[in-house]
Amino acid sequence: MQQRALGPFQVSAIGLGCMNLSHAYGAPVSAEQGERVLLAALDAGVTLFDTAALYGFGANETLVGRVMKPHRHRFTLASKCGMQGVDVNGDGKLVREIDGRPATLRQTCEDSLRRLQTDVIDLYYLHRWDKSVPIEDSVGALADLVRAGKIRSIGLSEVSAATLRRAHAVHPIAALQTEYSLWTRNPEIAVLDACRELGVAFVAFSPVGRGFLCGDLTDVGTLDAKDIRRGMPRFAPEAYAANLQLLAGYRVIAAEVGCTPAQLALAWLLHKGQDIIPIPGTTSVEHLHDDLGAVQVQLGSSVIERLEALINERTVVGNRYNPQNASEVDTEAYAERTGV
Repeated sequence: MQQRALGPFQVSAIGLGCMNLSHAYGAPVSAEQGERVLLAALDAGVTLFDTAALYGFGANETLVGRVMKPHRHRFTLASKCGMQGVDVNGDGKLVREIDGRPATLRQTCEDSLRRLQTDVIDLYYLHRWDKSVPIEDSVGALADLVRAGKIRSIGLSEVSAATLRRAHAVHPIAALQTEYSLWTRNPEIAVLDACRELGVAFVAFSPVGRGFLCGDLTDVGTLDAKDIRRGMPRFAPEAYAANLQLLAGYRVIAAEVGCTPAQLALAWLLHKGQDIIPIPGTTSVEHLHDDLGAVQVQLGSSVIERLEALINERTVVGNRYNPQNASEVDTEAYAERTGV
């Protein structure tokens, strides 16, 4: 497996986003299937595993901790704080809450260390910037955790270039994570340049467009009732029907290159810069190996130009998030997409 730099670490060029095993895309997989995927990734050379306190309200960290504890020395462990499940009504029902107060971040870290069965988390992200708390205060609390030996480096998720610079002035930021793929190009507005200016690695989540760029999700009506994509504008039936029209040309390019559609999406990201590390997620060992095969795919400049002309912020129909979720992130948005 090819290696790339992430802060003080050298990690596999493609990491594993563990969220899908416990969260977001319908019912979680069985513990046995989750274990199979995690260990298959490790055996295939993946050395970056990404989880969060939010995923399954702690269940994903618990799974990763149980399965990966015997192999802890073999990989870089990333998790996230600042967004988790909270029993706000005292009825035992957890709801998602963004909370970047220093005391909350410290407690979340302690809870994550326990669930992950480790003494230290290699890369700890602020999952969302709580806009009621200055970013300097939240990052300052994470810096305290570095000094205490609880975490080794700090990351940010879904923040703008300006917020990254403010945070980096408090403590060096090792990585910034946000959605990036052919059909989500927002990082190209400013964040990628800021990361390169500051020496911050860029970790791309949802690198296959939440399944769209795999080419086999042709009917959004088949999605699980609890699948988060049902609430995303570009997966709404009318918008998705329009987006499906992009796949014919995309499949042609994949066939010409001699790879699968998912590999083409990941290879495009890998070719965008040595500082970019995609973290696709999957519940299938077969799909895992398919994803990892992207490191062998070579793309010429003419192929990259064709891909970018076919699928981009002008040709994709629908926003990335609905208005509520969009209000919770701090990323630059294209004017033609938002009207601002």
